[in-house]
Amino acid sequence: MNWNPAGIAEELSTTTQKLVKGYETLQKMGEVEVATTPKELVWKRDHVSVYHYIRETPAKCTTPVLVSFAMLNRHDVLDLQPDRSLVKKLLDEGLDIYIMDWGYPTKADRYLTMEDYIDGYMNDAVDFVRKSNGVEKIHKMGICQGGTYSMIYASLYPEKLQSLTTYVAPFDFEPGGNCMLYTWAKYIDVDAMVDAVGTIPGEMIDSAFGMLKPSMNISKYLGVLDSLDDEKKMMNFLRMEKWKGDLPAMPGEMYRKYIKDLFRDNLLIRGKFELGGRKVDLKNMTVPYLNVYATDDNIIPNESTLPVMKAIGSKDKEEYPFPGGHIGVFVGGKSQKELAPTVAKWVIKRCS
Repeated sequence: MNWNPAGIAEELSTTTQKLVKGYETLQKMGEVEVATTPKELVWKRDHVSVYHYIRETPAKCTTPVLVSFAMLNRHDVLDLQPDRSLVKKLLDEGLDIYIMDWGYPTKADRYLTMEDYIDGYMNDAVDFVRKSNGVEKIHKMGICQGGTYSMIYASLYPEKLQSLTTYVAPFDFEPGGNCMLYTWAKYIDVDAMVDAVGTIPGEMIDSAFGMLKPSMNISKYLGVLDSLDDEKKMMNFLRMEKWKGDLPAMPGEMYRKYIKDLFRDNLLIRGKFELGGRKVDLKNMTVPYLNVYATDDNIIPNESTLPVMKAIGSKDKEEYPFPGGHIGVFVGGKSQKELAPTVAKWVIKRCS
């Protein structure tokens, strides 16, 4: 190994200059804002809320859309910034959109169950949107964990839905492949976790996601060094970091069932999953269905998403393979240019 003091000194000088420029850039930047598309609170129960996005023009589809994101993160990533907003693009394409905000469960919510969230909050939110718009059915969209819950809901209440679209959602939890998340979920002692802490802190769950690709946690900070003097790039980076750091907790009893019945025992795709004493038969999910998945998803493998196509009872069903990763579905350039217009067109064709 050659010792090059001059080269090391030059590299240290360059890095120092970058850090100085970065400090100057941060000093000029204002507050980091996300989820700025205008919306109004229209319904609330406990910690759960429903917001209605404000449209400037009449919707092309008068049947409204209710979106449910995962509970593990905030839905703000769907509206990260004006030029990287899946929600804004869907609005621009003519949809009338409502979104569920699961809120921030506290230690007092440790006994809330999956039944409380699907049969309770989700069903009540659907009924509110139906009633307030004077329609029998609405369009439903679900993302990741929210897609799994929306599929369960559609299997129990198909008469209330005009269509279902899910994005990067897991349904078959058996083929984990090289995905550490699936292996980790099968072998953790979830009973010990829930019994010990009650409501599961978001940071605890996030640490598991951080282990999926540990090198990314290093490379992203090394990469940002080259953008320290670019205010726009820095703001983009900070918006994403703000979203990633906003981690709601998970009610213990709901999390227990989520891990044991889905990740561990894979009951949903096997036709043995029950909710509130009722068997959830995917063949009862007969509404038009669009399954959006990311071809390079390292969080939810394609093998986990695609088997639902054969399991459901819908005759009108389509797949949309999105070229990219799990988060790229919402914030990538192709998401704005290709995915959102395609999804909106698909939904509009199925308006009542």
